[in-house]
Amino acid sequence: MTQLNLLSELNSIASEGRNTDTLDIDTLPTLAILEKINQEDHKVAGAVNDALSDIALGVDAIVSSFNQGGRLIYMGAGTSGRLGILDAVECMPTFSVPEGMVIGLIAGGENAVIHAVEGAEDDREKGIADLKALNFNQKDVLVGIAASGRTPYVAAGLEYAKQCKGQTIALSCNPNSVIGQIADIDICAQVGPEVLTGSTRLKSGTAQKLILNMLSTASMIRIGKTYQNLMVDVKASNQKLHARAVRIVMQATDCDEQLAYNALEQANNEVKVAILMLLTHVNAQQARETLSKEKGFLRNAVSQEPR
Repeated sequence: MTQLNLLSELNSIASEGRNTDTLDIDTLPTLAILEKINQEDHKVAGAVNDALSDIALGVDAIVSSFNQGGRLIYMGAGTSGRLGILDAVECMPTFSVPEGMVIGLIAGGENAVIHAVEGAEDDREKGIADLKALNFNQKDVLVGIAASGRTPYVAAGLEYAKQCKGQTIALSCNPNSVIGQIADIDICAQVGPEVLTGSTRLKSGTAQKLILNMLSTASMIRIGKTYQNLMVDVKASNQKLHARAVRIVMQATDCDEQLAYNALEQANNEVKVAILMLLTHVNAQQARETLSKEKGFLRNAVSQEPR
């Protein structure tokens, strides 16, 4: 793409526009600057709310993929890529998903997580190569993330994913985007021009973070990773998380700390198993068998067992 064409394209992108409410921001004292930023941030939740129906379609596609043994793969460049990686990494300890079930890809590779890699977002071939390296297939779902909606690395990845018959979701902050036209599902949070022109790590990044939280969290709820509003599949991999596991068992069963600790010990630190043991008065093996029969849905398992 020529420089002239790129300039013309950027001029048509909402997130690249001038924000008329912040033209004087460089003349303001600190508190007034912060008030301007905060006022703009208030617009983000409304933009996400307007996209909820499309986000719901995205969740349903992810759940369908998981139920087939497929994977959720995020792909982005710069801030978008880092946000995808952040969400992917946090799924493992939060929901005890197996390694590789949720994956984050960033243009420029791992080095781009902490360093700017010049030109990486324009590399269409690498977008395809990164998915080929993962053996992307028809069971998987790809979420292409790009605030502008035009990132070549992401667009090429979505095109390849469609060729593989996988589900594709575009997440951008601009309507009628390039990636939105490629993907099966187009999620667009129209947050408008940024406080600083073109700095999409601000409102656009915040909107993307909120939506990624929704996609992964709602999908995990839908496949049985929670009980009520408790993270009953949390992986107790450190002292804080072990203490949280004890607390979750206490909250779910209204038992005391010692009883929760003992149940977790008998359950090999499996929170769901410990809760089911206490609620239905069965041993660990019986609890595991019931959970397996109910495909990991603790609420269903509780209702199947005599109290």
